[in-house]
Amino acid sequence: MSLSLVAIVGRPNVGKSSLFNALAGRRIAIVDPTAGVTRDRVSTFVEHEGRYFELVDTGGMGIEDVDRLTAEIEEQIALAIGEAALVLAVVDIREGVQPLDKLVAEKLRRSGKPVILVANKADTPRVDVEAGALYSLGLGEPLAVSATHRRNRDALLARILAALPADSAAERPPEADMKIAIVGKRNAGKSTFINSLAGEPRVIVSEVPGTTRDSVDIRIEKDGLVYVVIDTAGVRKRQQVKGDIEFYSRVRAEEAIRRADVTLLMIDALLPVSMVDKHLGRYLVEARKPVALVVNKWDLAKTRAATGEFADYLTRELVGLEYAPIAFISALESRNVEQTLDVARSLFKQSHTRVATAEINRAIEEAVQRYKPPAGRGGKLVRIYYGTQVGVDPPTIALFVNSPQNVSEGYARYLANRFRDRLPFAEVPMRLLFRQSGGPPPDAEEQPKKAARRRPKRI
Repeated sequence: MSLSLVAIVGRPNVGKSSLFNALAGRRIAIVDPTAGVTRDRVSTFVEHEGRYFELVDTGGMGIEDVDRLTAEIEEQIALAIGEAALVLAVVDIREGVQPLDKLVAEKLRRSGKPVILVANKADTPRVDVEAGALYSLGLGEPLAVSATHRRNRDALLARILAALPADSAAERPPEADMKIAIVGKRNAGKSTFINSLAGEPRVIVSEVPGTTRDSVDIRIEKDGLVYVVIDTAGVRKRQQVKGDIEFYSRVRAEEAIRRADVTLLMIDALLPVSMVDKHLGRYLVEARKPVALVVNKWDLAKTRAATGEFADYLTRELVGLEYAPIAFISALESRNVEQTLDVARSLFKQSHTRVATAEINRAIEEAVQRYKPPAGRGGKLVRIYYGTQVGVDPPTIALFVNSPQNVSEGYARYLANRFRDRLPFAEVPMRLLFRQSGGPPPDAEEQPKKAARRRPKRI
């Protein structure tokens, strides 16, 4: 069965994003009194009474964007209407019919799409009488709702299902095989990369810094696999963040990293590594997320240095990400974009790999033979008896020792690096747990393994 698309449209500040969040049942789109916060198409799946549809939020129609992106915003709105099986035309019931409401209604009538007229901000039944004036828009009977208070939410969902084609999806769309977050400073080329990967203008691309304001999930199918690629707002230094919109944009970027399986840190090859790049790098290290460093605009910068020299430069600047693979691309010319997706798949596979206890213990033995643990406090010698993998994503290895408190951070880093050389975790973060033990077990192979609660998807 096909998945129907329902687009939310209307002039600025009528509560489209609030309605989007209310129908979705969770906060997805940024809501702010500032006109023009939403620019790209933000989408999610909605379920009601066993049926599913895709809901799409759009920018304000007819807005004069402060960054001169009006044409690009209107193009995204037109694409949403063109793909929609149903349109929710949202108006502010308290303000009555405004000139821009008439413009929206005229465009929707020309589109020939089925429309539900939603009279938003009807916080109490007393306001419902004001809906009578909205009949003049020629979009049918208005339904008074309050997105903020979720008043008449179920009634609107019932009307949506009644208006959708009978063969619309009765089964939830398949979960994504992998979620990939694209993060980086402003104008690094994140949106251009996503459009190249999607093969269509899925998000607005502009030279204006801060074009993307929200995190936008884009669902892409390639080679029989489903990916959710998360475009995020360009991050600025904390002291340069101005207003709530930029603050929430930064928070959403960090949230995207946490919910992603793999992160691509976009580096602008034309600029030195910045404090923003380093902040994101530290955040990725702390979050223990698989990450690839994606050097964009390399076609314009390749005369400055060889790839090996630039890779060494990144290693020096982005401390803690020495293990991360590096991809050199041109998003604008679609060079190495598909290959970067291959890198992401490899990282996903590594982060979900399980290794036999015997192999881990051989790696421990080799590491200790090369460099024994230094003595701890009071000259106490550290002995590592055995190790076993107890988790994935990130690969987590429990090491049973006689004195966990005496294992230095330096030696723990040494072990992690040796494990990367010896085990199939070369390019992803690991977690090492040092646990107290009185001595080796009779047979290390017999040690119980704690299976990960989450089964890895196959990539």
